[in-house]
Amino acid sequence: MISVGPIPVYVILLAICLLLAWGVARILVVRSGTQSKAAGGLLLDAAFWGFVAARLAYLIQWREEYAQAPMSIIVIGDGGYLWWAGLLAAILYVFWKTRHTHCLRLPVLSGMVVGVLIWFSASHALLVMQRSTTALPDVQLSNLGHEPVSLSSYTGKPIVLNLWASWCPPCRREMPAFEQVAAQFPDTVFLMVNQGESRASIQQFLAAENLDLQHVLLDPSSSTMREVRARGLPTTLFFDAQGQLRDVHMGEITMAALKSKLSKHFAQVANDVSKQE
Repeated sequence: MISVGPIPVYVILLAICLLLAWGVARILVVRSGTQSKAAGGLLLDAAFWGFVAARLAYLIQWREEYAQAPMSIIVIGDGGYLWWAGLLAAILYVFWKTRHTHCLRLPVLSGMVVGVLIWFSASHALLVMQRSTTALPDVQLSNLGHEPVSLSSYTGKPIVLNLWASWCPPCRREMPAFEQVAAQFPDTVFLMVNQGESRASIQQFLAAENLDLQHVLLDPSSSTMREVRARGLPTTLFFDAQGQLRDVHMGEITMAALKSKLSKHFAQVANDVSKQE
């Protein structure tokens, strides 16, 4: 996973984009002859309400999934945002706030454009770089039945690979979502690769939580975590049928975010499931 120490690089990228957008807005408003700090503040306010709108729109889109687990609404780190809704809300907010101060409108909107363009360009470049350096590792593991299993043997179908441990609270919270979504997406393989625990501990945990997960694998030496360069637990990786990385989610993932990523990266599989339902 790409990060700077414990901080995901996308968080740093977002901060940089906001800073650059703020700087562009301030420079343009000064050049226009208006000595005002209002442009920078207005841009940050617009960004805030844009994030709020993007989150609310996402909650509405996946309302059925969130209704099944209401507490997951507060897991704002699940990546649950509709960018276009947030951008539209931010633009409308700027137009409304500048209805009496038109001289601020163009500088603030220009700053927003710069920030958005940098965000999309840089995030796309990071994702391409990550995909090119990470593939489904050919790690030798074992299942709960003491049978040896190679991760590479699962290629041929889309794969969701989750790194977890029973002592990890976020891992425990997201397990029911994996159980339910796996049943709804039979053409996708969900690999639950435990990191560092014994077979007895894993079986005890699954029985206590009444979880029915089909592909639970043991990785006592945490070799999978090292191979994919994961920084912590839980981590969920999405591989296509050729074993190429499509997406990564660090931290707890909600049912809505899980379904959203499946729909985004494995659209054909998701469409087939929808037709069956």
